[in-house]
Amino acid sequence: MPSKVNVKRSASVRKSSNGTPSAKVEVQAKASPNSEPIKVYELRLEEDGSPTKDASYIRLPAPVTPYVLRFSIEAGGYASKEGSLWTNFPRAESVFDRAQFSEHKLPTDTSKLFHVDLSITRAGVFEFYVEYTVDAEEKSTSLFSRKDGKAERRQGKHGYFNVDPVLKISPRQPILDSEGRPIATGERGLSISKELAVLSQDAIVLQTFVAKWAGPLSEWPSHLNMARDAGYNMLHFPPLQVRGSSNSPYSIADQNDFSHDLFNKSIKTKEARHKEMRSWLSKIKSDWGILSMTDVVWNHTANNSAWLYEQPDAAYNPFNSPHLTPAEELDRALLEFNAILGDEGLPIDPQNASDVEAIMEGVKTRVLAPLKLWEYYVLDVEGQKDMFVKAWRKRSAGLSRNGASDLFKIDGLTLESAANCLEEHALRGRMSLAARFVTKIDVEAAVQILEQIAGVASDEEVFMAFENALDKINAGLYALYDEDYSAIVENLGGRLRYSRIEASGPKLGRITKENPFFEPYFTRLDPKHPLTKKVDPKKLALAHNGWIWAADPLTDFASADSRVYLRREVIAWGDCVKLRYGKKPEDSPFLWEHMEAYTANLAAMFDGFRIDNCHSTPVHVGEYFLDVARRINPNLYVCAELFTGSAEMDVHFVSRLGINSLIREMENGHDPKEESRLLYRFGVNKPIGSMDEACLAKAGVIQTVSSGVPVPCTIIPLEGSTPHALFMDLTHDNETPSLKRTPEDAITMGALIAFSWSAIGSTKGFDDLYPSLLNVVTEKRKYAVQQKPEDSGIGEVKRFLNHLHTEMVHEGFTEGHVHQENDYIMFHRVHPQTHKGYLCLAHTAFTSRGKGRGHIDPIRLDNTKVRFIMGKSLEITSRESPADDKVLKGLPSRLLDVVPPLLKEGHEGGKTYTEIDIPEYFPPGSIMVFSTLIEGLGKEIDALCTSGAEKAVAGLGLVDLNVLLYRADGEEKDVTGGNDGVYEIPQFGKLVYCGLEGWMGPLRSVIKHNDLGHPICAHLREGTWALDYVHSRLERQLHTFPHLAAPAAWMKERFDAIKEHVPSFLRPKYFAMVINSAYNAARARALEQMSPFVQKGDEFTKSLAMCAVQMNGLVKSASLWPDRDSASMAAGLPFFAASWARMWGRDVFISLRGLYLTTGMYEAAREHILAFGSTLKHGLIPNLLDSGRTPRYNCRDGPWFFAQNVQDYTKMVPGGQSILKDTVKLASSRILSVAELIQEILQEHANGIHFREDSQDNDMRDEGFNIDIEVDWNTGIIFGGNRFNCGTWQDKNGSSARAGNKGIPGSPRDGAAIEITALLKSALSWVDSLQASGQWHTKGVQITQQGKKSFVTYKHWADLIQSSFERCYYIPESPSDDKDYDINPSLVNRRGIYKDVYGTPRDREWSDYQFRSNFPIAMSVAPELFDSNHARSAIDMAHKILVGPLGMKTLDPSDWNYRPNYDQTETDDPATSCGWNYHNGPEWVWLRGFFLRALLIFGLKDKTLSKAAIAHKIHGLLKDHRQHIVSSPWAGLPELTNADGAFCKDSCHTQAWSAATILEALHLLA
Repeated sequence: MPSKVNVKRSASVRKSSNGTPSAKVEVQAKASPNSEPIKVYELRLEEDGSPTKDASYIRLPAPVTPYVLRFSIEAGGYASKEGSLWTNFPRAESVFDRAQFSEHKLPTDTSKLFHVDLSITRAGVFEFYVEYTVDAEEKSTSLFSRKDGKAERRQGKHGYFNVDPVLKISPRQPILDSEGRPIATGERGLSISKELAVLSQDAIVLQTFVAKWAGPLSEWPSHLNMARDAGYNMLHFPPLQVRGSSNSPYSIADQNDFSHDLFNKSIKTKEARHKEMRSWLSKIKSDWGILSMTDVVWNHTANNSAWLYEQPDAAYNPFNSPHLTPAEELDRALLEFNAILGDEGLPIDPQNASDVEAIMEGVKTRVLAPLKLWEYYVLDVEGQKDMFVKAWRKRSAGLSRNGASDLFKIDGLTLESAANCLEEHALRGRMSLAARFVTKIDVEAAVQILEQIAGVASDEEVFMAFENALDKINAGLYALYDEDYSAIVENLGGRLRYSRIEASGPKLGRITKENPFFEPYFTRLDPKHPLTKKVDPKKLALAHNGWIWAADPLTDFASADSRVYLRREVIAWGDCVKLRYGKKPEDSPFLWEHMEAYTANLAAMFDGFRIDNCHSTPVHVGEYFLDVARRINPNLYVCAELFTGSAEMDVHFVSRLGINSLIREMENGHDPKEESRLLYRFGVNKPIGSMDEACLAKAGVIQTVSSGVPVPCTIIPLEGSTPHALFMDLTHDNETPSLKRTPEDAITMGALIAFSWSAIGSTKGFDDLYPSLLNVVTEKRKYAVQQKPEDSGIGEVKRFLNHLHTEMVHEGFTEGHVHQENDYIMFHRVHPQTHKGYLCLAHTAFTSRGKGRGHIDPIRLDNTKVRFIMGKSLEITSRESPADDKVLKGLPSRLLDVVPPLLKEGHEGGKTYTEIDIPEYFPPGSIMVFSTLIEGLGKEIDALCTSGAEKAVAGLGLVDLNVLLYRADGEEKDVTGGNDGVYEIPQFGKLVYCGLEGWMGPLRSVIKHNDLGHPICAHLREGTWALDYVHSRLERQLHTFPHLAAPAAWMKERFDAIKEHVPSFLRPKYFAMVINSAYNAARARALEQMSPFVQKGDEFTKSLAMCAVQMNGLVKSASLWPDRDSASMAAGLPFFAASWARMWGRDVFISLRGLYLTTGMYEAAREHILAFGSTLKHGLIPNLLDSGRTPRYNCRDGPWFFAQNVQDYTKMVPGGQSILKDTVKLASSRILSVAELIQEILQEHANGIHFREDSQDNDMRDEGFNIDIEVDWNTGIIFGGNRFNCGTWQDKNGSSARAGNKGIPGSPRDGAAIEITALLKSALSWVDSLQASGQWHTKGVQITQQGKKSFVTYKHWADLIQSSFERCYYIPESPSDDKDYDINPSLVNRRGIYKDVYGTPRDREWSDYQFRSNFPIAMSVAPELFDSNHARSAIDMAHKILVGPLGMKTLDPSDWNYRPNYDQTETDDPATSCGWNYHNGPEWVWLRGFFLRALLIFGLKDKTLSKAAIAHKIHGLLKDHRQHIVSSPWAGLPELTNADGAFCKDSCHTQAWSAATILEALHLLA
């Protein structure tokens, strides 16, 4: 027997050689320059390795040529922690074992995208999942905890990929001759080649062929000739096995033998029949060029299958399924009642509702009442009470009540409330239905329960309470019985009405023993049969199979969890017994072995399986037998009829079983609108003008085993798949158009199906216009023998369209468009590169409305040549099929030629068009087919739009690229004098940028989802304004940016070609291609000018680096210099785009290291340092530069961030120390070197800074203009500011007179802000080290203390800060340690943290103790100031309290002033009006970068943590940032968010320092 069906890992696994971008994969490829690039299908997984919901199922093409499936995971996700991808896709030539998973270890580099490549060389469905480690530390609240617990391996969600089978068949020559006319049967050109070619799954044209209506195999050739000539390339054979007593092919009596009537009498043995059938199927494939598919029926067997007598337990019976006992008893009683209906004076030929009611009254009184089925549900109260009394008295005689068992501990209950407790703890057999009164109370348990709650009650009171409890329990059980009783009556009555009197029913007629009034649910084996004489009678009643309305397909409706047989909910098939597999082969060995042999025999003969009744097939059973089949025939095509009622459930079955196609039925479209919806859903594939393939696929290289060198590849992203369709115009078990529509509609159904991008199918007889559904059970007539398709029904049309369908698929007509107008449906198929197409126009005939043409507007096709191929109308000459009791015949009909329509060609707006004018005579039931060709539009325009962009941008610098890619509205208007701004799209709004990134914002989603209904697509179809805007805005700026001439010309050339050659409906596609090509080239050009850190980094790093280009632009009103134009850094967009608001000294120098130094933009960094340095005054760097014209000196932290940046420049830039010698001219005309600027900053602060700011600020109070900064020489710490000015980055000044906060800062931080102290310490240590090495000209600063001048060295000053820092800033965890720190315990709100400020005046001293997110800045620049244990504790506290999804809370949520939502609206609330709470709770993103730097620094100081472990944590804290930067149209990180990452409308959507500080953290990790 095969191994158990369970999931296990390979006992011996080996590390895959792949896992990195340059991995070798086992794809046979040559490095020939002429070879096609290897296709790499890339599936991006989520951070835990799970596929997205949409991508949990992936359909992949047949591996005619091997290709690669790539699993990619972004850096730093959970899966990067000792991650492995496991898949049961077998290695090399290994045999597939569903339970055998092999491991592919994931790279441990958490800094970049990593992937695993699989070489796809075989068909089938395969499972995958990612597993990774979650240590005890991951569950800890501490970021620094050690591995002191057992590691846990955790799995992401599982996914499946389904590889199409490689089907091969003899190809046929084209259906159209050289002049574009259909070739008739017998004419040259349709011969079948002897060489095999691949048949795409979408090119399948299937016909159902019921063998018993075709006669023996020897009589099949004429039918096979018809199928071949009609364009069918696959025949579906309903089961060919020995049929059961009903003669239905689906009621199989012997699964391992073919029906004897298929063979000549000379073929007498089973072996001979198998050999003959195999021979015929081989000939059908080789001689007729037709593949074969058969049904597999795993759910049931014929009720007269001989083997059931030996194996009754292979079916469900009351012995192995005791819950069926009452159902079988009811079924038997109904049979007995049926036999005496007439004797009881009840109707035996019911004609109306009264007759049905009379019979049902008899069922109630003569069947249900005597049966007393309620006894299967309820407790026997009297019997149970007697048992309880005996047990109680016996126990009471031997034990005192306080000696009760500890099994139950019942508190708070009384005897009156005992029922619930007894039901929970003592009820046994509830609803098992195995026997009458099978529901029981465990009296021993009941005694124990009641002993505990009886108290002082007498025995009689206990007995009465017990009886009352049983009655209460029974009340619920009786209610269930009443529900089931009602269901029994309703379902029996409903089926009786439907089967006997309703117009839509089968009208079964008189009630007899053979034709009872109900559907029997059980077959009863003959108890006198030699094999059953000694068998338990309960085994002889075998449950029938059937179906149930709205059933859960994952639930076995015959199991003990279901009562559908008792409730009479099964629509039973009386000729079939439901098979009982159990959970595994050991549960029913014979059945599994028997059906395995059946499956294996069919797999060896047939090219495909149709899973009958798939929704009722247990999934594990289907998996097992399909694995058997695919081991024998690896390229088995599997389709299924699946009625789950849920798209999600469809995917479940398709994923688990590897179903290649689900049968979809055109007949389900009840009107033209619904039919067009079905065509769109299952047949369009991609809309005409789709962009995904043209824009998303990208070139790459991959290393192969065969070549040993990198070879070209094309990387194609996967977004998930829906189940593939086998789209049938009619299945063999559905009503014909004659009954559901009109017979004339057959021609439109067949024609429209043929234009679908899917496997398509029909049933033999549909083309011949059979008037009604043929009953596979009762029909005995044979198929008519015909010479050619043109001889019957719509055969001529179907022949042409079937061949055309296969040709369209193989030639790549992948795009389609469906349009419905009144009763008309148009289906247009187009090749996306050649732009050749075929168009079908169908006038549907759902109802009989005469022969009128109806209304349809002329069909206009822009830039398109149209040629009429054929047109036919179906005329039914008689509604009655000729009477013939031997041969099946269709309705008399004829196909009438449609007069070729008038094709009007014209010009409008410089464009040509063709208009199809529908003929006056084009009645319902008519079709026309045309060929189309878009003039002047071939593959060359695709090549034009996607080539040359790299050369066009090759000469651009980063400032040029800022113009080409970005430019917010304010920036563009500034440069163009207000003439240009961002583009506005009707019904969508304004783009966020003028440049290419602005267009890519909406286009990314449009491209990914082919969303051609998006407003941007509608706008492009309406005109060419957008095309003109893109290049003309560049042309108008060539005087400032001459290098933009090349990309402007490149785009103009392509847009001119689009205007000239591309019809309006394709304009969105080609516009997207040009924009996408230019964008990718421009982005690549920018990145190639950046540092190796960026170039080798992951996509997130690159996206952050592009923010440097985004922010570094030239605007006239905000140059770095007052006398010349230069690029400058915007603080954020869109609010800080131009003029005085663009450049903020503090923002520049918080951002400069990340945006300019880590990216290699050294010259931009130097320019900003020198420009701001030239404005040094009072020892301060201005907060607002204003091009050096009217700088504003109101930031105490500015000079220290400036000094830190100079320090960083000297350390990070090759030869960077030379900047210390660079000179600038100050406003005072002094010329100082950068080193002298730093010295002046230090000296001025040492002297003390006191001046009154000369600035206009209507919101500032008078005191706020006073700038005072002093050094406390006891600690070395700098103090400054007052409550009415804002000297640090938390610079929000109140502006609401209405709320009363005008002129009052929201968080003044007067005193010694922690980050300023650390920045000062960093500067002192740095210059001291330079001085010690002879690279600095002075040793310290002059100071005046108590009227005495003295000299303080840099080292001494730094030492003062070092020695005092922890005492001044740390708030110890334990109050007992307060004595060692400068602490006011009464003001402490939270312990184990660092103060935000030190030395705030006494009236506001509480602000020192606020827990804010500024201390990580200090940790990042001067980590030596911090006690490592204290630092780690504070970081953990911040992680727990201050970390948000993107940013850091700016105030502890427990603080009384915490207001997390920023809104600049003026209100009456002083705490929030006009955004006063800007820094009192909203979550700022730039602070996250310093938090991560602190985490890295102090994590590495903990020697037990590896850098890789810390990196894993850091990347985990960036997962939302990764998502945001790719989803935001601004392509950056925001200034801030509101509470818990909520969007803030008043925040900049992209902010310089937000991207910069994250880049800094990643740079330190690299």
